[in-house]
Amino acid sequence: MHGKSKPKFQWLLNPNASTAWWVPIVSIVLALLFCGMFIALNGTNPITVYAKMFTGAFGSTYGFSETLVKAIPLLLCGLGVSIAYRIGIWNIGAEGQFIAGAIAATGITIYWPGLSGMWSIPVMMAAGMAGGALWGLFTAIPRTVFRVNELITSLMLNYIAILCMDYFVFGPWKDPKGMNFPGTPIFSLGQQLLTLGSSRLHMGLIFGLIAVVLYAICMKYTRWGYELRLLGANPDAATYAGIAVNKHIILVMLISGGLAGLAGMSEVSGVTHRLMYGLSPGYGYTAIIVAWLAKLRPLGLIVSSVLFGGLIVGGYSVQTIGLPASLSLMLQGAILFFLIAGDHLGRYRLHHSQFRMKV
Repeated sequence: MHGKSKPKFQWLLNPNASTAWWVPIVSIVLALLFCGMFIALNGTNPITVYAKMFTGAFGSTYGFSETLVKAIPLLLCGLGVSIAYRIGIWNIGAEGQFIAGAIAATGITIYWPGLSGMWSIPVMMAAGMAGGALWGLFTAIPRTVFRVNELITSLMLNYIAILCMDYFVFGPWKDPKGMNFPGTPIFSLGQQLLTLGSSRLHMGLIFGLIAVVLYAICMKYTRWGYELRLLGANPDAATYAGIAVNKHIILVMLISGGLAGLAGMSEVSGVTHRLMYGLSPGYGYTAIIVAWLAKLRPLGLIVSSVLFGGLIVGGYSVQTIGLPASLSLMLQGAILFFLIAGDHLGRYRLHHSQFRMKV
């Protein structure tokens, strides 16, 4: 005999499901709570620490301008990472592409110091983008020709770029008048990006915003953007539809690297005004979290880059109360951890089925 049907509930993984919009917000809250426990164990009130970080990053005109200065390379590198991930390519090499762009832009000031002021910035921009694009190509070629995982090549190329920069700043490009400081000579005024008033906020912000607008337009209204979305959603269907996968991988990595290279050019021309040892505090790596938090969305990239720029500046602020600036790195890592966990768990859906009980 058969009795009544009884619903059975179970959690099933749906790989194609998208995570809810609130997952990034919850991830940030959980990261703050998690790190707050360690701050409390250190004998400090977490609320006091977070308030200090917030006021240091957003509580004054100077603090907010410094936050935007830090957000510029994060925005450009994060945009480059997002474009690559649109087709399922993990570009972990934004750090190396950033440095390659900085090296290439600085090379213009070394070998063409007499370049006219009106041409210096455009040529440096072109060189920076070309340097980053070339570094991205070094990842794309092994991926398309030899099927080498881009995670490995892009990551290893970061260290090669750093060593190349160290060679130049400690070697042939070292400023002879720099009192043994590992850096190139200071750029001339014509080689420096314009800044807003007396702040350090420079034109790189305009570069980033224009790039985000172009990204949004291309992804939504162009055939190329449609092909990228199709490649990311279903590579097999894209191949069947006649889309040249390898060509798109190469093009995307050139663009991704070029954007990171433009970030490197903006940093040396707008902030440090020279190529120097320790140029990047890890912008290329943080950009991965920026892109993930933004869910690859244009507006999300702007918001998350400002947020993480504020984390960096806020990390400097907490030094005044006896905590290390590396606190911001702990927060970044915790946010990434909870983002990945939330993204994975968010793909589970509760399903129910009916079955009949025998009696």
